[in-house]
Amino acid sequence: MRTDRHWQKIGLRSHHGISLPLSALRSKKSCGIGEFHDLISLIDWCSAVGFDCIQLLPLTDMGDDTSPYNPVSSCALDPIFLSLADLPGVDPTSLEVFFPFKELPRVAIREVKHQKIQWLYRYFLETFEPLSHTQAYLDFLKEESWVLPYALFKAFKDEYGGKFWKEWPPEARQFNPHIIESKKSSIDFHSFMQYHCYAQLKHARAYAEAVGIFFKGDVPILISPDSADVWAEPHLFNLELEAGAPPDYYNKLGQKWGFPLFNWEMMKGTKFTWWKRRLKAASHLYPIYRIDHVVGFFRIWAIPKEKSAKEGHFVPADHHKWAQHGQEILEMMIDSSPALPMAEDLGVIPDEVYPILKELGICGTKVLRWQKQNDVYIPYCEYEPFSLTTVSTHDMDTVSGWWKKFPDEAIAFAKFKGWSYHPRLSSEQLLEILKDAHHTASYFHINLLQEYLALFPELVSTNVEEERINIPGQILPNNWTYRFKPSLEELLGHEGLTQAIGNILR
Repeated sequence: MRTDRHWQKIGLRSHHGISLPLSALRSKKSCGIGEFHDLISLIDWCSAVGFDCIQLLPLTDMGDDTSPYNPVSSCALDPIFLSLADLPGVDPTSLEVFFPFKELPRVAIREVKHQKIQWLYRYFLETFEPLSHTQAYLDFLKEESWVLPYALFKAFKDEYGGKFWKEWPPEARQFNPHIIESKKSSIDFHSFMQYHCYAQLKHARAYAEAVGIFFKGDVPILISPDSADVWAEPHLFNLELEAGAPPDYYNKLGQKWGFPLFNWEMMKGTKFTWWKRRLKAASHLYPIYRIDHVVGFFRIWAIPKEKSAKEGHFVPADHHKWAQHGQEILEMMIDSSPALPMAEDLGVIPDEVYPILKELGICGTKVLRWQKQNDVYIPYCEYEPFSLTTVSTHDMDTVSGWWKKFPDEAIAFAKFKGWSYHPRLSSEQLLEILKDAHHTASYFHINLLQEYLALFPELVSTNVEEERINIPGQILPNNWTYRFKPSLEELLGHEGLTQAIGNILR
């Protein structure tokens, strides 16, 4: 199996854990959004309840957006997640400006980011000079070759008021190393922030692994057209087509994401240098990573500009090439990184995908409520072991929301369970569904944290819609602003939740 060496560290056995957007956490020390060092307390809690995996939704730099799946860099972390209170020499009183953001019911991402960048710039002016001469900082710049073009891109972004790079003056529309010296101060600032981001997340990873917990990162398959990567290496992308998804049961009109497609021939000609650089950076942060929309490596829904999602077509057009295309890319990814890849293989998937994932030892994803064959639910013991079982994802309603919103599906599931259907899912029923999800034949069992919180009404919103993280394909004010109702301190002190999870895992 091609992933044998990757599994040796993780263990070819049953793993259990939680999934979350880091932004949704809150603690006494954090500044209006979940931060890297908030993971330390979360790790302690996971260790106490018996989880060994923490799946983190993308942490890459979102720029001015709120969606982590529209990153402006394939490698850079978003400075909004920096734990300011734990940076060297910080005066706690300087963080009082963030207090108004801490108790809002949802995360004010843009406002918090604006304040943090301003604060970090003042901190940069005070601390960068001695840091810049340290071996740790110099080693970081040498190891992470993506930092310099990213920082120059961000310097131009600052200079030109955040405009799309195609709207910049001609001399700035391509990466030119000769410009670096003239932008040194701004480049240093963005490199400085990335150094601290990587240092803090690496520290959290080391703390987790010391107690037997693995971070699972997230590698979005696509990237924003207005990103450092597309700006610096436009030849690696097809900018005439936009990626999306064809119409399906849940999205009647299909989806148009606005991301450029990859120029795979050009990438292959460079021996996939871009992907190898990206995976190298990810492997410094996570021992496991999720490949978002893995089917896109086999074939992707390509939509001409100015056309609707319905008017798209698959690329490659020849379906006979899909299997070879996808397998070649996945093999390259496996061989290029020590981190274990896992696949999000939801939606309309070609038959060729599943046997290739199994052959390579890559776990796919099984959403409990969708596991049917000929309209009959598949027994849990028959799940493919190379898979991750979950009850929901960040792009879906929680179990309680699904139960209420799709009664026909819920009635069918209730019949499968031998229950009488009621429009409101009880805590006892949710507990049993979660227990089911942790006792399938899958090697991984990971659920959104709020699914466990929902066992206790005081830990979630009375409106189940408020517990959803994202509605894909739509630009909505609530997308990606979700915040857990309890703080980390309240989570750690909730004995009922600890006992319930212990019951689920037994």
